Amino acid sequence: MGMVQKRKKMHYGDTHLQRRWRVRNRRRDLDQIDDDMRTRSGELINQNVDLDKPGFAQFYCVHCAKYFIDDRSMQVHFRTKVHKRRMKALETEPYSIEESERAAGRGSFQKPKKRIIETQPSKEEVSAGKRIKVVEVPEDNTDADNTMEQETVDEKPTPSKKVSRKRAKKLAT
Repeated sequence: MGMVQKRKKMHYGDTHLQRRWRVRNRRRDLDQIDDDMRTRSGELINQNVDLDKPGFAQFYCVHCAKYFIDDRSMQVHFRTKVHKRRMKALETEPYSIEESERAAGRGSFQKPKKRIIETQPSKEEVSAGKRIKVVEVPEDNTDADNTMEQETVDEKPTPSKKVSRKRAKKLAT
């Protein structure tokens, strides 16, 4: 039985390369994407031809901030798990400076607003005038659900409920 061997490093002193690899794969943050969706979504979908970008910058997913080589690959991307996760992450309102000040104690806490976000329209729909829709979910429904849950918790169980619980326990054992 020998001692545990220390793993040998293949490349000594390649931290400058690691930093470059880490920065190269970086994507836009959620707050930047949210700003793009609100202000310039039509402009990003209908970009001028740029020979340096994939697909000549004609096929761009605004939610993921990613270029595609053709329309078919972009439509396939809309059905992938990566795109659906990004859409789910964009449903909550992005972190802001005001929220950070409230977290530091300079204001009262407010829950981030939930939104309904649809996948971006096609190029033809955008040229017809359709834009990316961001709809905020009203908080009245969630408050009503919470009060209903509290009322059901506050109720005292009736004898019939106790009997049914005992029977269920006997059946389970």
